[in-house]
Amino acid sequence: MKINHALAMALSALSAGLLISCVKPADDNKASEADSQKVVQDKAASTSAAEDSSASANPVTAVEISADTEKTYLAHVANDIVIPAYADAARQSALLHDLAQKHCQQVPVSGDDLQALRDQWLVLAQAWAGAEMINFGPATASMSNLYINYYPDERGLVHSGVAELIAANPKLTAEQLANESAIVQGVPGLEEALYANDSLDAGQCAYVISASSALSTRLKDIERNWQQNATGLLAIDKTAESDQGLNQWFNSLLSLVETMKSNAIDQPLGLTGKAKGHLPAATAEQSRAIINAKLATLNEALTDPVLTAILGSNNENEVADNLSTALADATTLLAQMPEDLGAADKAIQQELYDHLTTITRIIKRQLIPTLGIRVGFNSTDGD
Repeated sequence: MKINHALAMALSALSAGLLISCVKPADDNKASEADSQKVVQDKAASTSAAEDSSASANPVTAVEISADTEKTYLAHVANDIVIPAYADAARQSALLHDLAQKHCQQVPVSGDDLQALRDQWLVLAQAWAGAEMINFGPATASMSNLYINYYPDERGLVHSGVAELIAANPKLTAEQLANESAIVQGVPGLEEALYANDSLDAGQCAYVISASSALSTRLKDIERNWQQNATGLLAIDKTAESDQGLNQWFNSLLSLVETMKSNAIDQPLGLTGKAKGHLPAATAEQSRAIINAKLATLNEALTDPVLTAILGSNNENEVADNLSTALADATTLLAQMPEDLGAADKAIQQELYDHLTTITRIIKRQLIPTLGIRVGFNSTDGD
């Protein structure tokens, strides 16, 4: 099943929400859904208006950040946060590849051997969930991030695509897979093969081995690119001229929480509108683990001691404290929810959504202004 790259990118854009969906909602319960949505929107608008009024009354004072301090911080981000994130994802994919080669020596693969593969897939999925905070650079060039994580797959293309590919090519190689569509590659494709079947036959094993190998190669290439080009990618050499690097980094973190809130919580759970798409890791029923990995990444980046020291240079410790508290509250609530977030009570789902909204607002209205930078034009959150 080979889909040409132009079509693959069009489908990818559609599923990623870049094109307008033409799916019509069912007529059932329209009135009750509309009423529920209006209540949520009215509450959000009221809260937002109150916070905007408070922000106007208490304008944020930007900290003074020297070019050298900014350069040191961005180098720290590249070397201690970004590159290790990609390296970890690449390592976990390689470990899945090695494990698949070991367990697939005899087929069918089931029981403890299949569970071991599933467990390693979840570690890989969490590693990539963390690396998605870097919403610029080589991973997003030419939409290559969709080859790693084709999500949200609103049309269910991964399910049928992987099955068709395996049936058409039961001896698939990593080289052959690399030329296929983004739909049948990466983390979601591996999830489909490992969790949609009670056991793996020879064709499914060949797919898992090839997909994990191709994914490892792609991730290692991204890691290598960052190692070689971090100075340019984060504008580390331009701190005396502009805040380009800081803008890219913090707007990337903002994008992560906004996208998570919208695509991975709100839309699939139907909190503020008609349900659309599915939770992350839906086939594996492990959506909590993915959201938790993203929150852990945000916590690492936003409560980083080097950043906290910069904020503290102008007695702006309140911003760091607010971020730490909001992230801790969301993480605590998430730990109390089921592994499949879709099984949680609607009120708890809404509470998680509200916590993410709080994090978004602190980043937008406190952290970014305190750093003297601006919210990027690609901000998607409607808070």
